Parts: sequence; structure tokens; C-alpha cells
Amino acid sequence: DFGATPVLGHLPNGKDVVIAGHKSGIGFGLDPDTGAVIWKYKAGVGGTYGGMQSGTTFDGNNVYFPNSDITNPAAGAPGGLHAVDPMTGQRLWYAPPPATLLCGAQGNGCSGAQSAAVTAIPGAIFSGSNDGGMRAYSDKDGSILWTFDTNRDFETVNGVPAKGASILGPGPVVVGGMLFFNSGYGQNRGRPGNVLLAFGVD
Repeated sequence: DFGATPVLGHLPNGKDVVIAGHKSGIGFGLDPDTGAVIWKYKAGVGGTYGGMQSGTTFDGNNVYFPNSDITNPAAGAPGGLHAVDPMTGQRLWYAPPPATLLCGAQGNGCSGAQSAAVTAIPGAIFSGSNDGGMRAYSDKDGSILWTFDTNRDFETVNGVPAKGASILGPGPVVVGGMLFFNSGYGQNRGRPGNVLLAFGVD
């Protein structure tokens, strides 16, 4: 099934495309006027909580498909981020899942699955992982520009004890020069936590 809403993109040729990521691991480019399939792209093996679990993004130039495959250990290491041409559906680059962070847990609860929705800003794509890492990838080649490990306790502004863990579900929000995202997701093979993190630019 489709685990997230599709994205409406405006192409360089003046046409529109609807971009949809499916849990089967297939990303689709659709003509919004006719419903015709323009292209398909295979990003992962797919399955329960597999493929594009929570959402894709489009920055006006490239489509970005994060791969979960959290329940398919036989398929190899879960995770990975794909950049795709929105006109043709051809791969532009692929960033394999990085080394898994030390999550303090074993098995699927500490995997590199990129099950969360991704967010694009000029120059970078933010992608959270089941291993508790938030990473910024270069939109040029998929190299990792920044990583933050949320697997720890945090002192909060309201004094409530908080800890980070798996990053699944919703994607990061970028607004007013700030980056916001939550860490901790105890369902769908994730690890529970309860913190909302905010980052600014120095």
C-alpha cells in the first residue's frame, strides 16, 4: 500500500508529475491529467513496512526515495537513499545505508532502515533512520554532510525526562532557519522515545 501522500511536482518542461512511493519498494511518476504511469523506479525489495514507508520528497530538480525494508533482512542491509530524475525515472545517484549507530539494542530495532519521510532544502536532504541518526545528504552526490545521533537522554526546556531512539514516521520540518524533528517511535519495529529536537544555524 501507499503509506504516505503523493507529491505534486512541476517539471522543467512545464508539465506536472505526481510522485508516489509505495511499500513495494517501487516509486511512481504519474501524469496528473491522465493518470498514466510515466515511469517506475525500484528502490527496495518492499514488504510490510518496506519500500517507501512514510514519504518521499522533490526539490524541483530531483526526486528522493528513502528505503525502509526493515522487515527484509534477507534482502541485505535495510536503508539507503535514491535520487531520481523526475522526467525519466532514471537513477542519478544512490547513497547506501551508512554504518549503523550504536543504538543500545539489537536486531531490527537498531537497523539502518530509513523508514521516516525525508525533507529537501536547497543543497541537502534530511533523512532520519531507525538507528536514531538524523543525516543531511548532499543533493549533488548523496554524500553525508551532517549526522546527529539521538540515542541518549536529553535535558528538556520543560523539565520532562526525554530520550531519543528510532526516527520513523514524519519527516523533519525546516522553517525560519530552524530544523525540527522528533526522535523515538516504538511501533513498526522501532524503539520508543519521546523528544522533539530543534536545531539552529550558528
